[in-house]
Amino acid sequence: MKEYPLPRGQGPHDVAPAADGGVWYTAQLSGELGWLDPKTGQVKAINLGAGSAPHGVIVGPDGAPWITDGGLNAIVRVDPATSEVKRFALPADRSNANLNTAVFDRDGRTLWFTGQSGVFGRLDTQGGAMTVFDAPRGAGPYGIATCPDGEVYYASLAGSYVGRIQKETGGAVVLAPPTANQGARRVWCDSKSRVWVAEWSAGQLAVYEPATQTWREWRLFGPRPMAYAVYVDDADTVWLTDWGENSIKHFDPAAQAWVGHAHPQPNANVRQLLGRPGEVWGAMSGQDKLVVARAP
Repeated sequence: MKEYPLPRGQGPHDVAPAADGGVWYTAQLSGELGWLDPKTGQVKAINLGAGSAPHGVIVGPDGAPWITDGGLNAIVRVDPATSEVKRFALPADRSNANLNTAVFDRDGRTLWFTGQSGVFGRLDTQGGAMTVFDAPRGAGPYGIATCPDGEVYYASLAGSYVGRIQKETGGAVVLAPPTANQGARRVWCDSKSRVWVAEWSAGQLAVYEPATQTWREWRLFGPRPMAYAVYVDDADTVWLTDWGENSIKHFDPAAQAWVGHAHPQPNANVRQLLGRPGEVWGAMSGQDKLVVARAP
């Protein structure tokens, strides 16, 4: 585990490993997109405009960072070469969507996104057309992921369910974990298209098996676990951030074994995880740092 300090007051929220070896991150409190060079620790920041409060960032098939910006109520693309900022605003009747997270469809041009006010939507990144849909059970859509089989799932924090998006109709199938009011916060898919879920309120990890339509859940160890983020790496190891225990944990589904990595300072508050082969990155919002776990 290695930590990288960032400028104070940026409030890093989400991270996305960049194509050039660096790491993009959203500086939610300062309204910027940041970039870290892991080799030197150098940081640069790109201002996203007045009122910006970026939440999620991913790298698209075009190599550019794509941002869900709750302050601007828009999807934002930043050109990695020129730093040009391009906005795709939500429709006027979808103000204050509280944009959260985005993911690309397998087609490479459709970007799906969530808004905690009770919406999810899609953007044609080549043509610019955008459609926003009402989510079941109202407020709550948070993390979102695309599985290898092409299905797109999102987690509803306030609704305590996982939704499978019906792309043709704009509807969503509600998939309810066994534990009621578990606070499903983020989701990720493994190589077999199983859906892993961080259950914030219950302090649990869950997995949904689409082939059998069955669930399993595991409680995180510690007196008061709070599972925020979940990410599955290229070896199908499941990673979680645990706010209650101030740690990053990983879980081997085959061995049913947990390993925890505690932060040396309190209140790391790692909000999101994303990686590339051999590395798992997180944004330490409580300490204005990025953190990486590297394979030995």
